[in-house]
Amino acid sequence: MTSPRARTASVCGCLTLLAALSSCDESPSPAHRKPSVAVSANEMGGMNALIAAAKDEGRLNAIALPRDWANYGGLIHGFERKYGIKVTVAQPQGSSQDEIDAVRKSGKSRTAPDVLDMANTFARSAARQNLLAPYKVDAYKSVPISQKDPKARWVNNYGGYISIGCNANRLKVCPRTFSDLLKPRYKGKVSLDGDPTRAGTGFAAVFAAALANDGSFGNIQPGLDFFATLKKKGNFNPADATSAAVASGQTPIGIDWDYLNLAYAEQLRRKGVNWQVAIPFDGSFAQYYALAVNRNAPHPAAARLWQEYLFSPEGGNLRLKGFARPVLLDAMRRDGTLDEAAAAKLPTVEGTPLFPTDAQLEKARVIVDRGWAKAVG
Repeated sequence: MTSPRARTASVCGCLTLLAALSSCDESPSPAHRKPSVAVSANEMGGMNALIAAAKDEGRLNAIALPRDWANYGGLIHGFERKYGIKVTVAQPQGSSQDEIDAVRKSGKSRTAPDVLDMANTFARSAARQNLLAPYKVDAYKSVPISQKDPKARWVNNYGGYISIGCNANRLKVCPRTFSDLLKPRYKGKVSLDGDPTRAGTGFAAVFAAALANDGSFGNIQPGLDFFATLKKKGNFNPADATSAAVASGQTPIGIDWDYLNLAYAEQLRRKGVNWQVAIPFDGSFAQYYALAVNRNAPHPAAARLWQEYLFSPEGGNLRLKGFARPVLLDAMRRDGTLDEAAAAKLPTVEGTPLFPTDAQLEKARVIVDRGWAKAVG
């Protein structure tokens, strides 16, 4: 897969340098902007200045970051060890919509989320609601133009493919396609990781199901129809396919991102569970997750430093250890910073992934919001 955000000082009409300095106090030069309005590390005076300001804040408020999701456990540990900044995570199992709701509800409070990690669809919605602060990480130019907001309010960081995970200890034959999921042997066993109206994973699963049933990026309705049929046949299990549900056996089959299902397979192998993972060829759907800074972040320097860390080679390689594909994978391979051994463990996928347009995503969101409850209710 190939896939985050300069402002110029105002020019004062002054006859002399001294006059210019005295009349422009209200418009500081880009090198001295406050963290809360800095659009790059350079605007704060460079990376060392950003690091110093973040260390002074000493804290980062995150939200909806399970430690077993795309190796956030390793990333949080690495960030805390490197900078001495404490990371707290509210609602670890929260959805992308939960993040938006938390930002709106918390306003400018000290407990508001500093940073957000959301499915791309929800990041676009948050930007339209003016909830995000523009910020361009040092690697911004290396991110493909299609994977970042033109105004730098969000930037895609990592991604994967929708996959089907299956507990082979409980099922003699594991499904490998969406059509397989309709078979009688899977009665009451097929779960999603999240409500599609609130969670990016569930939304992507509906898109993948649409592609597997003659739908398209412009027509997600066949995906809703598929889950309606799954429900009618009795195969749909309403329990969320979270890591705890997978480990307990509550969800024998989980439609989820490949990096999550692959991580479950590694964790469960040590417990004697054979969790098999397949990327369905009949509904291949890929998506990136976006990172963003809350425009009212209570720790604005730490928030921006967190972005820099996640887009650094260290951050990208930690993503790989969690089976997620960093958006800068190709750039890291070109400059020699890629952990090739970790990259080699990613599942092989044929072809180059395509992505819905903004208009297609918005249309699909409306259809899913209106039709999901009816499909599986």
